[in-house]
Amino acid sequence: MRRTEWLQETRQMRFEEAYDGWQSRRLTQEEAGRLLGVGERTFRRYVDRYEEQGLEGLRDKRLTQVSPRKAPGAEVQDVAQRYRDRHTGWNVKHFYTWYQHEPGWRSYTWVKTTLQEAGLVKRGKGKGAHRKKRERSALPGMMVHQDASTHAWVPGVHWDLIVTMDDATSEHYSMVFVEEEGTHSSFLGIQQTLEAQGLFCSLYTDRGAHYWHTSQAEGKVDKKNLTQFGRAMQQLGIEMIAAYSPQARGRSERAFATHQGRLPQELALAGITDMARANRYLEEVYRPKHNAQFACPAAEDGSAFVPLLGVGLDEILCEHYERTVGKDNCVRFERLVLQIPADQHRCHYVKATVRVHRYLDGTLALFHGPRRLARYDALGKPTDGPEVKAAA
Repeated sequence: MRRTEWLQETRQMRFEEAYDGWQSRRLTQEEAGRLLGVGERTFRRYVDRYEEQGLEGLRDKRLTQVSPRKAPGAEVQDVAQRYRDRHTGWNVKHFYTWYQHEPGWRSYTWVKTTLQEAGLVKRGKGKGAHRKKRERSALPGMMVHQDASTHAWVPGVHWDLIVTMDDATSEHYSMVFVEEEGTHSSFLGIQQTLEAQGLFCSLYTDRGAHYWHTSQAEGKVDKKNLTQFGRAMQQLGIEMIAAYSPQARGRSERAFATHQGRLPQELALAGITDMARANRYLEEVYRPKHNAQFACPAAEDGSAFVPLLGVGLDEILCEHYERTVGKDNCVRFERLVLQIPADQHRCHYVKATVRVHRYLDGTLALFHGPRRLARYDALGKPTDGPEVKAAA
């Protein structure tokens, strides 16, 4: 029995109860209609039809009428026979395209339904995947999320809030406001996490351009052509995992919804409008309080974090660029000229390939292999002499 027919039979059975209740004044017309799932006016129409024709008057005539647009049986048989005789194995779209310009040819949906009901083609699988809640990681440090949210955290100004949090516990390891999300802000969140907790196993991010290269917008990530951030994570042995939908980042999305509903009000209450004070408030007040309220215990005892032993984070969590030294022992880097000072290891570095490191504070350094040749301020002025120092 079709659902519409079942609803009709149910309504007929309930009507007698509602009608008797109204007749005996136990129910008002409004209450009787509510019992049937209709309004007071519809109930009065049902009463009129019932008193004239009995229960038969309550039947929906549309269920027994044949639609004037219904295809004749001969036409249905013709389409099925044509497919069976000449086009067995064709997909419906191909079959439809073959005949769609014939006079009187019906819609693609009608043709597809006709062939499916005749058992000549199979119904396709649903295209939408059934989403299943992903269980949390068993131990802290197995997976860390990093994400950003642009919001008016203080009146009239939009900042980006960078959050680095654990998948197993939802504990926030780093929260920092920046003008705009990018490589440096992501490095900062990871550095704070590594220094406080140790080395973790994997990092879950969106497909932002500073995390991944993609051949096309919102496309598949390129795991071989690494960004500066990806190169740093590879050096640290941290596996990067890309999220392909907002639902996949559900934990961080829900966390940001909480922050957007609380943090602006707390900053306003504290009278904070500048970024430096806001970041101090995050670190000293908001993040500890948030973790105390929202962090949950991990499923298993223990931790997947491991200590950082002899790892120079500053030399890894920075931007690396290769350059060739000019004939004047200078390196050109983004309109700056970095002069290599004389040292005891080589007479000159002309045509040598060197590596420029740009640190989170904007300062620079030049490396030849593992040796640091010099350091510079953000304007390219040397700040020390040659120094032999291994890069991690």
